[in-house]
Amino acid sequence: MLELRYKTILAVALPMMISGFIQSIVLITDAAFISRYSTEAFDAVGNGGLIYITMYMCLLGMGDGAQIIIARRIGEERPEAIGRIFGSSVLMNCLLATVLFGILYFIMPSAILGYSKNQEIAALQGDYIQIRSFALFFSMVTIAIQAFFLAKGRTVVVLIAALITALSNVFLDCGLIFGKIGLPEMGLKGAALASTIADGLGMLFLLVYLFFSDEKQKYRLFSHFSYNFQSMKELLKVGSPLMLQGFFALGTWTLYFTWLEQKGQFDLTVSQNIRSIYFLAFVPIWGFAGTTKTYISQYLGAKKFDKIPVIQRKIQLLTVGFLLLTFHGAILYPEKLILMINPEEIYLRKSAEILQLISLSVLLFGIISVYFQTIHGSGNTLHSMLIEFFTVFIYTICSFLFIKCWNFDVYWIWTVEYIYFGVLGLLSILYLRYYPWKNKIV
Repeated sequence: MLELRYKTILAVALPMMISGFIQSIVLITDAAFISRYSTEAFDAVGNGGLIYITMYMCLLGMGDGAQIIIARRIGEERPEAIGRIFGSSVLMNCLLATVLFGILYFIMPSAILGYSKNQEIAALQGDYIQIRSFALFFSMVTIAIQAFFLAKGRTVVVLIAALITALSNVFLDCGLIFGKIGLPEMGLKGAALASTIADGLGMLFLLVYLFFSDEKQKYRLFSHFSYNFQSMKELLKVGSPLMLQGFFALGTWTLYFTWLEQKGQFDLTVSQNIRSIYFLAFVPIWGFAGTTKTYISQYLGAKKFDKIPVIQRKIQLLTVGFLLLTFHGAILYPEKLILMINPEEIYLRKSAEILQLISLSVLLFGIISVYFQTIHGSGNTLHSMLIEFFTVFIYTICSFLFIKCWNFDVYWIWTVEYIYFGVLGLLSILYLRYYPWKNKIV
């Protein structure tokens, strides 16, 4: 079981943060390349990417469920159950990826044309999504393997996979978007193809590494690719609420950007600038989120309930510290961050103002996310889903009022981030304080 020391917490979290940082740099690089190709392509990749990520979150929810259960079995010292959970997660992800691919490839391009105001951007979104949808078949394997290594606290493996994905994506972006290094100029389609190939290379590394690892034989990881009712039931109980939670959380953000597109291209482009930078803020939050789930799950499995508040305080302190390190530019030099994304002068001032506005909401999220991830780590994912649903409901109503009814300036529209994080934090704290969740761990 993982030791409760800052050094050990950082040993688990840092590789995930570096992995998240690499992925954020990839997003920023993608945005920087495509914004210099055309503004319409930049907006299309932004909105199309959100639709893809919304579907991807369904797979990730099942992966998080597998991580929680595997970490729990490690805490309970039940290694014989780990292989069955791993095999079930691969089979479940395969089924999900097939369904989600069908939706993205065959349905979404026409649907986007139907609800979008700017038909040029809508058509480009469809082109992007159809190519990007193939990456779901790589992700279904990647997420299952990552869940296993994250549950064990072996985050360096995940970091190396992220590094391979990121470097290959930047290299391919440069070639396929602009037609350099002997590759054809494909513009927006090149950006989609580059990211999809890069995801495939990251998956290939994880698969080869796992195949030659000691864990493959120890836990019989490749011996359980058959239907197992108990493991499937267990995975669905923990993972399906996380799947729905991630889908609706990102789906709501996709709806938010759709409404902004209908409001006007200026507001959409400014907001896409913010979205591209925003992921820098989530580097420490996501890194410590995975760490929180692993620690909470292992310590609850070992019945060490008194250590939970200690885990929370230490991870909160580290999260805030690393947020100040990675996202201080949003307060001190927002213009320079925006210029990395989009050099168009017309969008610079407004984008920088919004970035400063939301910087404190990110610090708020860094603190409250630990409470929310504690609920995840306990396995009470149905309850975390209900908390997320209520928060998303409030967020959607406020977004609709701000954008569609009251026609706020885009600066004030972004204050909905404070509403979202505030409601999520309040409900998580009330749940942990007043609900007997320790008696209902999975």
